Amino acid sequence: MPKTRQQEAQEKRLQRNVKQAKKTRTEARKAGSKTASPAGPKKKPGFFSGLKADAPQTVQQSIPYKEMYRDGICRVSGNYYTKTVQFFDINYQLAQADDKAQIFEGYCDFLNYFDASIHVQLTFINQRANMQDFVHSIEIPARGDEYDGIRREYADMLKNQLQKGNNGLTKRKYITFGIEAEDLRTAKMRLERIETDVLGNFKALGVQARPLNGLERLELLHSQLHPDGQEKLHFNWSDLPKTGLSTKDYIAPSGLSFSQDGKTFRVGDHSGAVSFLQILAPELTDRLLAELLDLDDAVTINLHIQSIDQAQAIKNIKRKMSDLQKMTIEEQKKAVRSGYDMDISATRS
Repeated sequence: MPKTRQQEAQEKRLQRNVKQAKKTRTEARKAGSKTASPAGPKKKPGFFSGLKADAPQTVQQSIPYKEMYRDGICRVSGNYYTKTVQFFDINYQLAQADDKAQIFEGYCDFLNYFDASIHVQLTFINQRANMQDFVHSIEIPARGDEYDGIRREYADMLKNQLQKGNNGLTKRKYITFGIEAEDLRTAKMRLERIETDVLGNFKALGVQARPLNGLERLELLHSQLHPDGQEKLHFNWSDLPKTGLSTKDYIAPSGLSFSQDGKTFRVGDHSGAVSFLQILAPELTDRLLAELLDLDDAVTINLHIQSIDQAQAIKNIKRKMSDLQKMTIEEQKKAVRSGYDMDISATRS
């Protein structure tokens, strides 16, 4: 059956699109090969390739860091060092629309400060507090004046509310940033510069923040590994040379086990679950994180942020464009075979 002029024109356009897509993929492949290091021949995986020879055998080995230093720097792995800053709430939800927009712009500028060499993690912790410390924190001591009666009445009201409240949950917020460095001295100089900039950016946002020292970071890890919040960390730096123990021995729980599927775990007498949440939506409300943290239970939310190098981002965009062109061409081929107008199929795809 002879082809019509319209079908011939469609096939010519389709062939041009195929050539353009091949050209785009070739350019993206060449750009990637220039930066990729030459790899040796791949070896066929052996029978025991799925088993890790360095799998942790003790609770201490399961805690993923190497050394904690007094100034708050932690060597997580070989040449990777981190530091943590605690920050506090800001009156965002109660602010006016203009103030919210200004806060959000400042928050975007804050995130844009971190380049591709800095790994960032935002941590939001809802945890049950030590009730003895909690009761002690709301006590109002008498001062021997005419307002002691009001102080007692107010303290009693707080204690009654504590008994009826949200199981004594405390909410804390942290930002942890890490870099690769040749040694501790190099890491210390750069981490301190980053810490100064982070504190300055928080101050510009109107947010109170303070860095954590080594003992405070150990207390934070200890509280995460003891979810009931009732056990305190008893540790002093002078104990390390006397006992020959490491900092992990002081923060480790009585037991740590993981399920086969990797979703649930047990820490001491407590069970927990890990979930990875990927949200694909054209629009997100600024109340999303607040609603997750409003859960009346112990929960920890971690947001990992990693900037992408500009050259890598361009390669990713070219790769995505190539994939979209490929999908469009496939739809156009289906349309031509079915006798439809390929432009309608391209618009639909």
